[in-house]
Amino acid sequence: MTPRSKFVITGVIVSIVIALSLTQNSGLQTSHQVESSFDTLRIGYFPNINHAQAVIGLGNGDFQRSLGKVKIETQVFNAGPSAIEALIADRIDVTYVGPNPAINGYLKSDGQGLRIIAGATSGGAVFVIRNNSGIETAKDFAGKKFASPQLGNTQDVALRAYLLTNGYKTSENGGNVQVIPAQNPDILTMMVKKNIDGAWVPEPWGAKLVNEANGRIFLDERVLWPGGKFVTALIVVKTDYLENHPDVIKKLLGAHVDETIWINNNKEEAIKTFNEQNEKLTGKTIPGKELEEAFSRMEITYDPVKNSLYKSADDAYNLGFLGDKKPDLNNIFDLKLLNEILKEKNLPKIP
Repeated sequence: MTPRSKFVITGVIVSIVIALSLTQNSGLQTSHQVESSFDTLRIGYFPNINHAQAVIGLGNGDFQRSLGKVKIETQVFNAGPSAIEALIADRIDVTYVGPNPAINGYLKSDGQGLRIIAGATSGGAVFVIRNNSGIETAKDFAGKKFASPQLGNTQDVALRAYLLTNGYKTSENGGNVQVIPAQNPDILTMMVKKNIDGAWVPEPWGAKLVNEANGRIFLDERVLWPGGKFVTALIVVKTDYLENHPDVIKKLLGAHVDETIWINNNKEEAIKTFNEQNEKLTGKTIPGKELEEAFSRMEITYDPVKNSLYKSADDAYNLGFLGDKKPDLNNIFDLKLLNEILKEKNLPKIP
C-alpha cells in the first residue's frame, strides 16, 4: 500500500495493512483454486482420442504455455453428461464433450448456461458386434443386449436412433432390445464375458473391442452422415466465463487450433504422444495397431460440423431425451473468437 504524501499513517492502519499482507502472502487465500476467476481456467476432458488435442496439449504443457500466467486445472471424465453437470454446477469452466450432452446442458439452462466455441473431432464412433453373437444384419437384433458409454450421451443417442430407424424399441419402451449404459472399460469386460452382443462406442474403444473382445465393425457411423462428417467432440464453455474472460478463451482456442494442425501434420508422432499422455491418465497404453485403426476412422478438427449437431438434437428429441418441445438451438454456437483466430492464421472461416 502506498502512503499518502506527507501524511502519517496511524499505528492502527499500519497494523491492519500488515495483517492483511501477512494473510495474502501466507497462502491462505486459495479460493481461486476452487472458484472460477480471471487467473484460473478449469478444463474438463476425456482420455479418448476424440479429445486428442486436450490429452496431448494439456499433458505436454502446450496449453499452459499458450495460457501464460493463467493457471490451468483439469478434471477427467468418462462421458459427457457428467462433464456437463460439472460445468453447470460451476466445478469447471470449459469442457471437451460430445454434442448431445452439450445440447442437454444448453436446454436445461434455458439457453443461458453454455456456448459451443469450437469442434474437436468428426467421426470416430462405431457399432461393434461380437462375432459369436448370431448377428449378421439388423434383422437379428431382437432379444439382443447392446451397450453405450452413458445414458443420453452421444453414442447412446446414436445407438437408440439407429435401433428406432430399424424398427426396434428398447426394453424400457416395451421393445425387445436392451441397451445397457456402462463405462467404456466395463463395456470391454462385458463383451469379453459375452454379457453383451455389441456396443456403440467412441474410439479407441471400437478398435479395442475388435482386437480384444472378438468383435467386428458392424457399422462405422460415418456412413450415416453426408460426406462422412459428423461431430463427436466439441469445446463448450460456461457463458459467463466466456463473457467475462474472452481473452483467456481466445488463448485456449489458439492452443486448440495449433494442436489440431500439429496432430494432422504429424500423425505418427501424434499417435505416439497421445499414447504417452493417455498412459499418465489411465495407467495403461493402447496397442499401436488399435490407435492407428481408431485414428483412421476419425478426423481431428476445430470445425463443429454444425448441421450434424442439429440432426443429433432432432434424434435426441425423437427419443424423448429433450422433453415435449422441439429444442431451439439458435444461440448454442458462439464461433466469434474461433473465427478471429482462423483469420489471424489465414485459415478459412467456419460459417
